[in-house]
Amino acid sequence: MAGSGEEYVIIRKKQIERRQKIVTIVSLVSFVGSTVFAVIPAIQQASQPKPVSASPSVESELQQQARGYELVLQREPENQLALEKLSIVRLHLKDAKGAIALLEKLVKLHPDRQDYKVVLKQIKKQEGNSDSQTNNEPKSN
Repeated sequence: MAGSGEEYVIIRKKQIERRQKIVTIVSLVSFVGSTVFAVIPAIQQASQPKPVSASPSVESELQQQARGYELVLQREPENQLALEKLSIVRLHLKDAKGAIALLEKLVKLHPDRQDYKVVLKQIKKQEGNSDSQTNNEPKSN
């Protein structure tokens, strides 16, 4: 009888181990499946190109800012902040001559501000370099 009791225990342990393996495998398959179903839509959404026309272009946004500062300057021609910001916007719009005019006005209004003088000098130097480069290019006939 002792043998059959030991056999029963051994058989029972094997059944329990089999059930544990089955439960583990089912759990892993469920986890992987749920992860895949969550990740696939995220990857598809990330890989789709974003519509370009929905966001305003940087240049048009800069032009809007410039118009706003110009309106302020119509009311207050010596507004330091508007002059400063408009000169920065014009530099971003590659309008160096317009920025130089604004910076010269700022230097006249605030001669104690060295930063205005330094920036004006740098922009004039860059503008001078770009003018000389375009004038020195060989002409094709």
